[in-house]
Amino acid sequence: MDSNVIIQKEGSIALLTINRPDQLNALNVKTINDLSIAFKELEADKEVKVIILTGAGDRAFVAGADIKEFYQFSVEEGKKLSKDGHEKLFNLVENLNTFVIAAVNGFALGGGLELAMSCHIRVASHNAKMGLPEVGLGVIPGYGGTQRLAQLVGKGRAIELIATAEMINSETAKDWGLVNHVTTQAELIDRCREIARRISQNSSVAIAGAVRAIIAGFQSGVNGFEMEIEEFGKCFGTQDFKEGTSAFVEKRKPNFPGA
Repeated sequence: MDSNVIIQKEGSIALLTINRPDQLNALNVKTINDLSIAFKELEADKEVKVIILTGAGDRAFVAGADIKEFYQFSVEEGKKLSKDGHEKLFNLVENLNTFVIAAVNGFALGGGLELAMSCHIRVASHNAKMGLPEVGLGVIPGYGGTQRLAQLVGKGRAIELIATAEMINSETAKDWGLVNHVTTQAELIDRCREIARRISQNSSVAIAGAVRAIIAGFQSGVNGFEMEIEEFGKCFGTQDFKEGTSAFVEKRKPNFPGA
């Protein structure tokens, strides 16, 4: 069966494209499954240090979920839809050991913004529009939007953006801390590649540990400082630590094995 995603490897960088441009790359069940498989495959590929996630075409990153698939669901079916999405894709991406950059190249609405927020950082094009308009359909964001948006922009802004169902442009998103950088659509992927190259020069093992420690600070019942101590200590048992410290002492550039 054909996949709704395209993987292009460029050395240590992988470009992962959601390929449903006629549907503005909307997330249906198949696309979520295809993305889950693709992310797991790329995480297992030790050559890949950074994944850039984007949408096909020049109109949308992901314009939302495919409403036709669930508009007649029951309460229990709705809960399962949300739970499966969290487990298969959104939590998977956030906790992936490989660094993920969202290249937001147009509309990122509903599930699309939730997917972008699951990525470790976001870079947006000038034409990007972002929002969580679910309350206009009588439902709330169900793929982590209520949690990750508040973590990124603060409780007040998150409540307002969700309650009004409005969209914000890329400059406002940058001002709010929702995206890290804004650039032209033509330069978007190259800008992401530039960031990815800088990231890939460092220890992928240390970066993954740092990300885990940062995420822990936002989790209920988890002590982020304790997680930092744990991850810091684990670094001392890695080949990357031995290579990085040896390179520093020997005054040369490190060549991290990623282990």
